Amino acid sequence: MGGLPAGKVEANEHDYALWEKRVDALMVLLSKKGHLTVDELRRNIETLGADAYDKMSYYERWIYSITQTLIQRGVITIDELGSAIAQAQAHGER
Repeated sequence: MGGLPAGKVEANEHDYALWEKRVDALMVLLSKKGHLTVDELRRNIETLGADAYDKMSYYERWIYSITQTLIQRGVITIDELGSAIAQAQAHGER
């Protein structure tokens, strides 16, 4: 987390999962449309507690932050998010 000591950075190439590529594309699209900034992305990631931060992957932190930013900006509501999640679950999606 910001300002805290971290372990060794592993600099190795790896394939990205489809959902990770989608999160990256979503971030770029929302940024270009003016719905979020990199600063907001970083700020919301930094609001995660240390335990949540450590348990989430890089792109899980991103999707958390993107969701928080869209709610904060009023682009989506918590009710709309809940409905979308319920619909996805009804269709067997994660």
